[in-house]
Amino acid sequence: MRVPSYALKTNNFNKMKVLLLGAGMVAKPLADYILKNQIELTIASRTLSKAEKLLGNRNGIAIQWTIDDTDQLDKLIASHDLTVSLLPYTHHVTVAKLCINHKKNMVTTSYVSDEMKALDAEAKEAGIIILNEIGVDPGFDHMTAMRIIDKVKDKGGKVKEFYSLCGALAAPEEANNPFKYKFSWSPKGVIMAGNNGAKYLKDGEIVELPTENLFKNPLKLDFPEVGEMEVYPNRDSLAYIDLYGLKDIATMYRGTFRYPDWCEIMDAIKTLGLVTYDQQSFAGKTYKKIMARQLGVYPANIKEKVAERLRLPIDSPAIVAMEWLGLFSEYMVAFDEGSNFDMVTDLMLKKMMLPEGARDMVIMLHSFLVENADGSTEVVKSHLLDFATKEDTSIARTVGLPAGIGVKMILNGKITDKGVHIPISKSIYEPILTELAKLGIAMKEEWGLKESAKINV
Repeated sequence: MRVPSYALKTNNFNKMKVLLLGAGMVAKPLADYILKNQIELTIASRTLSKAEKLLGNRNGIAIQWTIDDTDQLDKLIASHDLTVSLLPYTHHVTVAKLCINHKKNMVTTSYVSDEMKALDAEAKEAGIIILNEIGVDPGFDHMTAMRIIDKVKDKGGKVKEFYSLCGALAAPEEANNPFKYKFSWSPKGVIMAGNNGAKYLKDGEIVELPTENLFKNPLKLDFPEVGEMEVYPNRDSLAYIDLYGLKDIATMYRGTFRYPDWCEIMDAIKTLGLVTYDQQSFAGKTYKKIMARQLGVYPANIKEKVAERLRLPIDSPAIVAMEWLGLFSEYMVAFDEGSNFDMVTDLMLKKMMLPEGARDMVIMLHSFLVENADGSTEVVKSHLLDFATKEDTSIARTVGLPAGIGVKMILNGKITDKGVHIPISKSIYEPILTELAKLGIAMKEEWGLKESAKINV
């Protein structure tokens, strides 16, 4: 433990104490923001050195702690005014229940689970806010969408179509492997999300895609200053119709940006069953032999056999990418037991991580078809193009800063809502977006575009 060596200022705001659970890859901008605002910070992490690194030589407390130590967690939450959980989402409810017990506010950047939603009444009774989904996606996407939706409604208009697209990617100069992708955090979360199916609304009809079709027929469009991108649908877009108050909407689509070829490559990997979770033995096996076992063929000429099975040219992006990753190689699999998912993400972890000091970027695009009060139509678009700074990755900034601002706004009384929330009400999103703009994170909005400018799936 490292204890602060200075006395905090005496005003009430600067007496506030924040507990940060987790010291992962998006934690630094959040911790920096809290400390710069003279708020006392305790960072509790499984790896003490990570917490100490986040603090550097600044005032704060670093504690070694693991989620199974609920007694220590209970004491930590009780002794702080607000808890930020950057733990895996499965642990948020445990933290939230303790926050309710001690009547302490809470912030997370994760999607709200049904179990978390069920705590709304208890959180209100305790007089606290549990603010979730206050990162970039989810988070910044909600806030910037609702700012436009509320403006349209204030003018008596209706949103008829809405596309919300986001991607966390390597900057163009770093998209130099066959996947055109590098991870700014663990690959497991990204690849796991690719095992979901998807659901969206198109021209009044519900479109459901099973997981095996997720990457087929991606949407293709040009993103300003970046170039051609492809988009695949992101989970259940229908849930946002009610959340955003869009009862008259005909098209509702949330999607994920990738550089070209990603969807073909991931579709091929999924088709071969290489991201399944079934446990198996890899002992004494090369990647080539595991691929042969997966296909039920003899290992010789495995690349050609994979191409034949997928009905793809031998020089197609998918075959080139799998060979580059090492799936056809004579190297031994790195562990004796695991799943195909473990095998593939382990290779990605070794070959596809964004190098330290390299630039990443976050891109976001909202596209609305609006019917105005006088019956006329217009397209409204807004977009974000954010690159890493010398100090932080873009994904860390765009996740951590909204959360950090949310923390400050709750502590200084600018956010007074109670219960379980995501940032879709003006009382929450307006002060946070205003502060983010001062830090250089803001969407560029275009109003009054012709209907021909709209996106079409």
